Amino acid sequence: MKPGVWIEAGIVIIYGASLDAAAHSHHAMQVIWPKSDSLCKLNNVDITELAIIGSQVEHQLQMPEGWILLVEPKSVLGQALSGKLAGAPQQTFHSSFSGTMKSPAQNEELIEFLSPLFQALELTRQVLPVNKSTVADKRIQQLVFELDQCLHGDCIKPTNWRAAAVASQLALSESRFLHLFRQELGIAWRPYLLWRRMMCAVRAIVNNASATEAAHLAGFSDSAHLSRTFRNTFGMTIRQAHALLLKT
Repeated sequence: MKPGVWIEAGIVIIYGASLDAAAHSHHAMQVIWPKSDSLCKLNNVDITELAIIGSQVEHQLQMPEGWILLVEPKSVLGQALSGKLAGAPQQTFHSSFSGTMKSPAQNEELIEFLSPLFQALELTRQVLPVNKSTVADKRIQQLVFELDQCLHGDCIKPTNWRAAAVASQLALSESRFLHLFRQELGIAWRPYLLWRRMMCAVRAIVNNASATEAAHLAGFSDSAHLSRTFRNTFGMTIRQAHALLLKT
């Protein structure tokens, strides 16, 4: 099966090969589903089953082939995964994995491919096409919705998202906005915005942009700045990401 990346609001789904990530942590919760005959190592320990890793939990992963789901913690699926973790930093679950899959052409096929994963977790797969946010405050809901608009277009975050300006648009003081945002999303505004810019950089890489092009699209000063942030966030270089996501 060819590598592929599917990016929607609240979830990034990756099927890749030859993944070798150094120790790193990020905002998203992560689901790892290694191909059954691959020798996958999580934190230098062999695993053959699917695993859930909590938000901001440092981990190191080597996976010859398999699926990775990056899930927004404050989403319907993220909350369900948190329930499965029950306070633990990570958990493994028994699952079956088909070794004869073809690349999904439609979202319906993608959902079908991932059905065994959801069955193993005893979760409904219907959250996949629309993984809704669980943010309660209407103003923060609208802000997250606006940030989602660049998932399928040009990144709009590089110049328009200073905290003071965003707070003013929401009719809040800057201090009240920063407190409310952290309360609703579980992460401060600035690192969350950086995470969302990384998603824009990933999308640019998937669209075969160079490191320089991806950096400019996502609002980084240069490719070196993007590369440092990318490695800190995902434990790999831009070149490794190209190899992981674009191999044919």
